[in-house]
Amino acid sequence: MIFYLLGAVVCLLLGQYLLQTSRFRRYGVKYVTPVPFFGNMAKILLRIKPNSELLIELYNKFSTERFYGRFELLSPVVEIRDLELVKKIAVKDFDNFPDRRKANADFDIGIVRSVAMLTGQDWKDMRSTLSPAFTSSKIRLMVPFMVEVGDQMLMALKEKVKNSKTSKIDINCKDLTARYANDVIATCAFGLKVNSHTDTNNEFFSNGKVLSTFSLRDNIIFMLSSSLPFVAKLFEFDSAKADRFFSKIFAHTIKDRQAENFIRPDLIHLLVEANKGKLTHEDTKSDESVGFATVEESSIGRKQVNKVWSEKDLVAQAVVFFIAGFETISSGMTFLMYEMGRNPDIQERLVQEIMETDAKNGGKLDFDSIQKMVYLDMVITEVLRLWPPVVNLDRLCVKDYNIGKPNKTADKDFIVPKGSIVSIPSFAVHRDPTYYPNPEQFDPERFSDDNKHKIPPFAYMPFGVGPRNCIGSRFALCEMKIMTYQIMKHFMISPCAKTIIPPVLATDNMNVKIRGGDWMAFECRE
Repeated sequence: MIFYLLGAVVCLLLGQYLLQTSRFRRYGVKYVTPVPFFGNMAKILLRIKPNSELLIELYNKFSTERFYGRFELLSPVVEIRDLELVKKIAVKDFDNFPDRRKANADFDIGIVRSVAMLTGQDWKDMRSTLSPAFTSSKIRLMVPFMVEVGDQMLMALKEKVKNSKTSKIDINCKDLTARYANDVIATCAFGLKVNSHTDTNNEFFSNGKVLSTFSLRDNIIFMLSSSLPFVAKLFEFDSAKADRFFSKIFAHTIKDRQAENFIRPDLIHLLVEANKGKLTHEDTKSDESVGFATVEESSIGRKQVNKVWSEKDLVAQAVVFFIAGFETISSGMTFLMYEMGRNPDIQERLVQEIMETDAKNGGKLDFDSIQKMVYLDMVITEVLRLWPPVVNLDRLCVKDYNIGKPNKTADKDFIVPKGSIVSIPSFAVHRDPTYYPNPEQFDPERFSDDNKHKIPPFAYMPFGVGPRNCIGSRFALCEMKIMTYQIMKHFMISPCAKTIIPPVLATDNMNVKIRGGDWMAFECRE
């Protein structure tokens, strides 16, 4: 009996494989022949190649195409290369692609009910509910919490230098920035005081690393939820236990605050107030940009809604903000310090602006002074171009969509079937020499006032594109700028014996990071 069952499964997989490849072939859509079951993911799943490298490889291979095909396990993915097509899918024809890839609703993890994964009207209502909590005026109130966390980090670093036998100490930047990001989210989102630089093994940080890493196994389960949902739901995410840990903390904090009538201007307070309908959408002009990378809220997010969400729904939002904030900040800041270390001229120019700003403001660090720093914004913007936190942006097609011909020689329009995944390879677009000359070079001048107008629309998307862009872009940019300001003011960063130059990307998970750690030497400026 078991042999018949296995045979049926093999036939099913083979049939789906032939069906998907033949569809691309019939319409002249180019693709790399997939390996049965693994698709084009075999080298990634076997940890031979990082996902970002595969995206660039395919992007360059099909340089004459408007779009091409790739396979995630058994699921065909239409990869978009043409920027006009990116605009149509992400903005103009958004109603055809309003959702991200769906997670199996049976998964007992908060992210399933988060604004990142909700679909249809639920997503629209949640986005409208939450967007007033992420405006510049709300983030302004959280800056003192970020500065306090940065001060704790500086004290710990200076103590390490003091206790060392040399003036320089080798620092794993990924570990340093992860602890900073963890503590900022602890105070800004959960209202908790955590010092992960001294209490290195605290439970909040340990669970945070598990929750935000999203292991290779978790990614496989997530991909299976699209192609084989009945198989995927048999497994539990590695991060499920950590998810329950943070959900419990958040739920208890809400209850404690309500019981004590305690108010603190952090994310918990804003979520509760938003759910009561007490937050209002700011006028576009009054909601300042916090840099070139800022994404604007669409009309969908600015609508007024009267829906009241359950506590479980609010908990899910807090969990996904932790995941997004932890990895986005730690990854972005790690690469920023890496680029400062190997580009000392850029580092010194940035430090000069920081010192001038510091003197002008009498040592005070606040939201307004950060936003006036032009070169700091250029540096952050270039870091997010060269090392975007999300390497590709996916959208779910909710009704059949005519995407046109894949290239000039094709004789048929390709119809994207309902339920298909369409993806935008942002990591590859950001490294396309057509849009960014000498793209591998770290060059903040690309985003100077004289040059930034040369960048085509939709060629820069570190926080996504269209109505489903990152709701927390202002928060992330402000946090990155504050951490950069504090570290660069007090420390000089340079390569050490452990620094890997040029960078070699790790293959042990789906996030972009440097193999062997991200080590740099830190030396006190004073």
